[in-house]
Amino acid sequence: MNESPRTPLHREDSLPVDNRRVLSGRYELGNLIGRGGMADVYKGTDTRLGRTVAVKLLRPDMARDPQFQARFKREAQAVAALNHPSIVAIFDTGEHMVHDGSAEDVRVPYIVMEYVEGKTLRELIRANDVTIDQAIDYTLGVLGALEYSHKAGIVHRDIKPANVMYCPGTNSVKVMDFGIARAIADSSATMTQTQAVVGTAQYLSPEQARGETVDARSDLYSAACLLYEMLTSRPPFVGDSPVSVAYQHVREIAEPASSLNSQVSPALDTVLAKALQKNRADRFQDAAAFRRALRAAKAGVPVPAVPASEAPTDPNDHVPEAAPPTEAFAAGGAGFLDDAPTGRLAATNLFHGDGGPAVPLELADGHGTHEYDGRGYSAAAALPLGLPPERERSTRQNARRRAWIATLVIFTLLVLAGGGLWLYQTVNRPAPAPAKVQIPSVASLTETAALQELYNAGLRPKIARAANDTVPKGTAVGTDPAAGGSLDPGAEIILNVSDGPSSVKIPDSLPGKTEAAARDILRQVGLVGAPSTTTANSATVPAGIVITSNPAPGQNVGVGTSVELIVSTGKVVVPELRALTREEAEAALKQLGLVPSVIEMENSQVEPGKVTDQSDPANTAVDQGKTITIVVAKAPPPPPPPTETPSPTPSATPTPKPTKKG
Repeated sequence: MNESPRTPLHREDSLPVDNRRVLSGRYELGNLIGRGGMADVYKGTDTRLGRTVAVKLLRPDMARDPQFQARFKREAQAVAALNHPSIVAIFDTGEHMVHDGSAEDVRVPYIVMEYVEGKTLRELIRANDVTIDQAIDYTLGVLGALEYSHKAGIVHRDIKPANVMYCPGTNSVKVMDFGIARAIADSSATMTQTQAVVGTAQYLSPEQARGETVDARSDLYSAACLLYEMLTSRPPFVGDSPVSVAYQHVREIAEPASSLNSQVSPALDTVLAKALQKNRADRFQDAAAFRRALRAAKAGVPVPAVPASEAPTDPNDHVPEAAPPTEAFAAGGAGFLDDAPTGRLAATNLFHGDGGPAVPLELADGHGTHEYDGRGYSAAAALPLGLPPERERSTRQNARRRAWIATLVIFTLLVLAGGGLWLYQTVNRPAPAPAKVQIPSVASLTETAALQELYNAGLRPKIARAANDTVPKGTAVGTDPAAGGSLDPGAEIILNVSDGPSSVKIPDSLPGKTEAAARDILRQVGLVGAPSTTTANSATVPAGIVITSNPAPGQNVGVGTSVELIVSTGKVVVPELRALTREEAEAALKQLGLVPSVIEMENSQVEPGKVTDQSDPANTAVDQGKTITIVVAKAPPPPPPPTETPSPTPSATPTPKPTKKG
């Protein structure tokens, strides 16, 4: 590869123009245009085809985790076969080596995608820039993409506003980030190996929250949550934590969108009500049906309500069957005083057990005609005077029979009246107060386990978070009221959850780490790396390695504090060496990790041993370990001694003596 793995980023949103990275000798990275939980997205150029692309690069601190590697590669595999105008296309994949300061380099995978200009729906929602008609149109585009991917056997599993982009140029939407997508045949993998539910809490389908298998209808539930948020500027369910939001998806019914936005029509409310059903069998069964219903609602045609006779939408809910009518009501209230002249007649009918018509026993014996006297049937009225003794005896027997029957009827009426009074009192007795439930102990449990324990006890927990220096973050501290007490079923109880210590110590291990590794260490202790990175020259710390931090390592700061990382540029500043002695100049260069190289030149104007020149000007930043040449003055050689002129040698001829004249 042509790029240097140790080239530092001076700013996280751009790269130096003269130090761009090129992947696989083809894709030149430009500005950073997005940062997610596991990858950074850069605007790039395909130098071979001359087109603008988007390059998604897995972060080096995540590249060593096999699960993140598999999830990142799964995205490319899931979308590679999808060719739809509402799905961001993938052009190429590959890997490139990154040096993170450890003994081995990291192979960081990347994905080359279609570059899309526009804004995510999350940005538009936050800016309140989505009308009702636009919300419907955007949702129709998302459903079109889901219909295509579902037919191809791919379930997205993470539909949310941040994963849908609106392109003003083409007036269309693009669905992206298939990082947790699964084939429908493999959609049972709803949870990770760490038992963490995959997806985003505000848009999880109930079956995802319960850890069950997912299918195409789970994506449709998330799309309904997306439509709800575009219409109301908030998700269907909000809570103190992702766990509480997930429980609401499973157990609670969302408020109608029209209660939060009066412009939402009743027809749209019916579409959302069906799409947000807890039981997937009650929802739209495919994206095409959802689209048809949405177009109909746009024209004012509502969706028929789910029949009340269908099964409960929540499998955890149980509706007891109605108790059968009490048989004593039927026995005590049937046939009395309905078809008889008096109550006595009715009682006589009750004891007539031959199955024949309800007639008085007195009329069933066949002895003449009886008359009704207002109190009962009278046999004497039918007896003529002067009857034979046999007939008179028969008449007396009939009279005694009627007396016994009357006694029996009165006794029966008294028994039935007493039974009816007892039954009335039993039915109208006030129901006993519901039994209290014991508050379980949830201290030291995780937030999820504590919530489940309280829900199982029949209570409604509400989370309250507070700093705690002894209990780890996300662990339950206790309840209010405390464990051991009792409450009514369904009563609200406060679950106190630790938010971690109020202050933490900046790790001493930051110096010497790569920027990515240092940010990961800060995140693990509850701190946040500053958005921008400060660079500084260093004579000993390699390029891209953290020198120190601000505040400095070892200091105690509040949880969530932003810590500025100071990263080495791998360069040093050349000092001013002129006028120094040779020894002083060499010592100054060695102290900065530079290598001195000395050239001596004769100079009669400068004191010998002084530096007169240097190869790199003062205050120039150079790479660590560079050789700096210095010029040192030396004395010129002494001039040659002057040549002496030899004196003339005297001649041997004797000097003539002067002669005297005369």
